[in-house]
Amino acid sequence: MSDRSAQEWRLIRDDPRDGATQMALEEVAAATAIEDDVRTVRVYSWEPGTLSLGYRQDAETVDWEYCDREGIGVTRRQTGGGGIYHDRYADISYTIVAPADEVPGNLMACYELFCEPVLEGLRRMGVDADFASVEQDAIYQPSCYLRDINPAHDVVVPAESDDERKISGNAQYRQRDVVIQHGSISYDREPARHVGTFAADLETPPFVDRVASIREETGIDRDEAVSTLADALGEWCDARESTWREDELEAAADLAERKYGHESWILNGEELEEAQPDVPGR
Repeated sequence: MSDRSAQEWRLIRDDPRDGATQMALEEVAAATAIEDDVRTVRVYSWEPGTLSLGYRQDAETVDWEYCDREGIGVTRRQTGGGGIYHDRYADISYTIVAPADEVPGNLMACYELFCEPVLEGLRRMGVDADFASVEQDAIYQPSCYLRDINPAHDVVVPAESDDERKISGNAQYRQRDVVIQHGSISYDREPARHVGTFAADLETPPFVDRVASIREETGIDRDEAVSTLADALGEWCDARESTWREDELEAAADLAERKYGHESWILNGEELEEAQPDVPGR
């Protein structure tokens, strides 16, 4: 594993964007890591509110009428797992992108490494968080926050207690020799919208019993929580403050239209054509 301080990392405190663009930007960051030797950590939010489906999730699990009525977008992630409702308030999302040969090849070791700044950020907020100590059975498998809790990559509070509740889900995928990890952290709970996006007879109490939030645990302001997480990510890899380049944003807009916002991908996880982002070098 390489010394992160000897590599070029950038920290992006991103703007709220639609779900298709947020997912496209991850692929663009992967291309930048390979072609320009620049690694990325970022924090971001979603606008409008969006349901991100797991890669293999059946589109029939979505309540499309509810999402349309509530103005909730739908996209599909490259990672597996259950669907997650994101928005610009209740959810805080992050991404870490680095070449695969610079991180552990073992999946669990890579999760442990990439979750270091996430756990550190939560601790700085006053949240007693850690990886789950025991597995918990699923309440509703198609939902990320209601599926089984896995000690390998699910973060819970309070740490090592008999009443662990999930506060963050994290997932990884590899593309073009790059490892991409993204995660959703619960700042506040939106149980009605979380369960409402699914075409199932779900009630809100099980969600409330299973899921914790930063706001509930510490009461800190959301902007402070986002800033604290971003600082922890940046310090973890000694990243410089940065923003997306114009060519990256253009490539992401094109990829969002051709892939992450296209019906064939959202409904079936199928690409109509080869959709690697074309990101010119600097």
